[in-house]
Amino acid sequence: MESKFDVVVVGGGPGGYVAAIRAAQLGMKAAVVEREHLGGICLNWGCIPTKALLRSSEINHLLHNLGEFGFSAENVQFDLPKIVTRSRKVAKQLAGGVGHLLKKNKVAVFEGAAKLAGKHTLGVTKDGKEVATLTAPHIVLATGARARQLPGMEGDGKLIWTYREAMVPPSMPKSLLVVGSGAIGIEFASFYRNMGAEVTVVEMLDRILPVEDEEISAFARKSFEKQGIKILTSAKTTKVQKNGDSVTATVEAGGKAQDITVDRVISAVGIVGNVEDLGLEGTGVKVERGHIVIDEYCRTGEAGIYAIGDVTGAPWLAHKASHEGVICIESIARQNDVKPLNVGNIPGCTYSRPQIASVGMTETRAKAAGHEVRIGRFPFIGNGKAISMGEPEGMVKVVFDSKSGELLGAHMVGAEVTEMIQGYAVARTLETTEVELMHTVFPHPTVSETMHEAVLDAYGRAIHF
Repeated sequence: MESKFDVVVVGGGPGGYVAAIRAAQLGMKAAVVEREHLGGICLNWGCIPTKALLRSSEINHLLHNLGEFGFSAENVQFDLPKIVTRSRKVAKQLAGGVGHLLKKNKVAVFEGAAKLAGKHTLGVTKDGKEVATLTAPHIVLATGARARQLPGMEGDGKLIWTYREAMVPPSMPKSLLVVGSGAIGIEFASFYRNMGAEVTVVEMLDRILPVEDEEISAFARKSFEKQGIKILTSAKTTKVQKNGDSVTATVEAGGKAQDITVDRVISAVGIVGNVEDLGLEGTGVKVERGHIVIDEYCRTGEAGIYAIGDVTGAPWLAHKASHEGVICIESIARQNDVKPLNVGNIPGCTYSRPQIASVGMTETRAKAAGHEVRIGRFPFIGNGKAISMGEPEGMVKVVFDSKSGELLGAHMVGAEVTEMIQGYAVARTLETTEVELMHTVFPHPTVSETMHEAVLDAYGRAIHF
């Protein structure tokens, strides 16, 4: 295969493959080096297969609550191997789709691990053997990240799971301890609880979903606890004892220690960038706290080397990686309309039951930044579509600057809010004020009407609450 390119992207995840395709669209000769599987962690072991699992758990929940909708069923059961198999098939289908898109755009794909081997040069190896030597004036590092391992609680593939093992359980555990209450931890807690397992969540900080608005976190916690999930905050796991086919964890909270014995432990305490074995030594590429440092156009400290996605740090989101890939390539191509990424306009989503979604500043952060704020709220119980769906638990909260009318942030919890948050993301990108939002006509009956009512509430004009 050809070894000289305009751009070589290391990593075929949602950042890498998008960057390569955008490069090809702009007339560049592009290549991707992927050591494991196209689509990266998100498509193969993260975003996509977990949504397939969560869909199955939602169906399981509905099947056990059919009476509310006028149905009855006896002896409702699930087939865990089939649920896992479906999840893997979805991931495989989409991974194949990525390969097709790269081929369609004439992007060369090299299987193996890439390492810098001099200026503008990459060596590619597979199974210890040299595959190719690639040269390009522009090299984009999109190597992603992996699960952070806590000392004494390293994943062993059997009793202590990372996200990978949690996605392909050989059997349904009766009890689980989830360490960490970010999006990953909460999604797994929700999945396993909806499938019937007893679940305990341990969070070191004083609330779950700590990046979310405090009111949303509190609402979500009440909902999860109502479902039977046990939640321990301001707590830490100090010791883990393996007992053959169970685990006893010592958890300290409120100055007291308690032993919790469960079938399995899921460690979901964050991720760390894949910065090793890239040949960064002796280059101007700077690594801080396990992540590559970049500027607003994804440039590292070494000319001709760029980095995008999870390897560059938070927020660790696939859509952030994809957008950075586009920014990086368009900057290389010197496109006139390229703009730096505004992290404040990146929506975040957690696909638990209930779902959580947000964009922009929380109320606390807005006040800390010096804004005088106006807050609007609207509960799902005041929305006809939510009640009709049997999903009356939820709320929308908006944060406005009281002087300019700028939408500083929006926060949601409830059914399908991950599909609704984009409305506020568009509003922030367009720098919409409260006036435009109040004058926007929302379709009826939809859950999205809660978004309109929350805006109206911020200005004392809510109609249905």
